[in-house]
Amino acid sequence: MAASTLTQVARLAGVSPATASRVLNGSARTPGPDIAERVRKAADSLGYIPNAQAQGLAKSSSGLIGLIVHDIADPYFSAIARGVQAAARHQNKMVLLATTAGGPADERAAVAAFAARRADSIVIAGSRSARTADSQGNAELAAELDRYCRNGGRVGVVGHAVVGAESDEGYHVVEVPNEALAAELARELARFHAGEFVVIAGPEGLLTSDDRVRGFQRGLADAGLPQADVLHTGFDRAGGYDAGLELAGRIGGHGGTDGDSSASSRPRLCIFAVNDVMAIGATAALRSKGLRIPRDAAIAGFDDIETLRDFRPALSTVRLPLEEIGRLAVPGPGQPEAADAAVTGEVTLRRSTEPVGEPRQAGEPAS
Repeated sequence: MAASTLTQVARLAGVSPATASRVLNGSARTPGPDIAERVRKAADSLGYIPNAQAQGLAKSSSGLIGLIVHDIADPYFSAIARGVQAAARHQNKMVLLATTAGGPADERAAVAAFAARRADSIVIAGSRSARTADSQGNAELAAELDRYCRNGGRVGVVGHAVVGAESDEGYHVVEVPNEALAAELARELARFHAGEFVVIAGPEGLLTSDDRVRGFQRGLADAGLPQADVLHTGFDRAGGYDAGLELAGRIGGHGGTDGDSSASSRPRLCIFAVNDVMAIGATAALRSKGLRIPRDAAIAGFDDIETLRDFRPALSTVRLPLEEIGRLAVPGPGQPEAADAAVTGEVTLRRSTEPVGEPRQAGEPAS
């Protein structure tokens, strides 16, 4: 059965299509109550569904917020998405979601799609990239966003400003102190780890990863320790798993293995993965080679994703208020200016970096 049209509603109500549109699409110019009621009854009787784009034109607002994330299955992004959804609900708006492969070219396509649907604002959650391979994509993304902002749109960005944006007008950046928090984590770990440090990082040029690596190295230097080796890999669980396999042989010479009576006296390798999902992947790889955390190596992550509640051994990490970050990233009434939208975090040490020989937390399994 064909959908009812606005013309049919107007004919049944005895009014012009323009009058029917003003009633049903939310225009500020509305006819008298009796005419409006007649139009609504006609629409109900015909099962008419208002056109969302026409409503957006009438109200100068579509009631939509576009959200761009790299991978909604990643608990980091799903937590931010919950915060965005909460802010959207407070503004009586709906969220459109786009997931990308993490590159600026895919993000540009998502921005164009949201702009075509007259989204009131767009939130981009995902690390910015300074890699040469992304130069063209960055330029195209920045141009698309600048065009969107010039037409009245507003953009919220998590972490770093958009690379190549011509101006900051219309942009709202939620700054995350990745470097400072990673430095604090390194200083805390250096207090009771005498062995080597290794960083499992994302690809070089990924700004979030680079900030965390730089901060961790600075924290080690503050503690009077040499710089950590850095392994660059994918910025996800699979990348962490690959790095863990690579480190398994090295850990055999620093930590312990079953049957090695001198294992507990050797300085363990201490691994810092620049996000929690990479730390989880690395731990799984080490476990597949018969190595155990924290007996054979210490490991820490970053973000404190919800998945860690069920992960053993409990993972040391940096806790970020991910849902709050998502809420703050949504431009709109009551939101702080960009300069006031910075968040903070907290170093949280758990079983995975516990010195060997110290008692476990009550009720916690050995691995």
